[in-house]
Amino acid sequence: MTSGQAKISVSVAKGERPMTNHIYKVLELVGSSETSVEDAISAAIAKANKTIRNMDWFEVVQTRGHIENGKIGHYQVTLKIGFTLEE
Repeated sequence: MTSGQAKISVSVAKGERPMTNHIYKVLELVGSSETSVEDAISAAIAKANKTIRNMDWFEVVQTRGHIENGKIGHYQVTLKIGFTLEE
């Protein structure tokens, strides 16, 4: 090692995959539920799982809802889902 270079060490806990140089494709979805934000997220991921392989992560981008008669009618959540591209 030369001056100015740092040695990087990565440790991986048992059962975890080591982080590699993945390239991700990001898909944006909107899930909805009359019950909760969590159910809206789960519904979007479950539906995407039927056709998308290698999903690794999600990010909640926006949360909103619909009001009916002064009460929450349904929750709507916009997600970004990242999945690795196949070789």
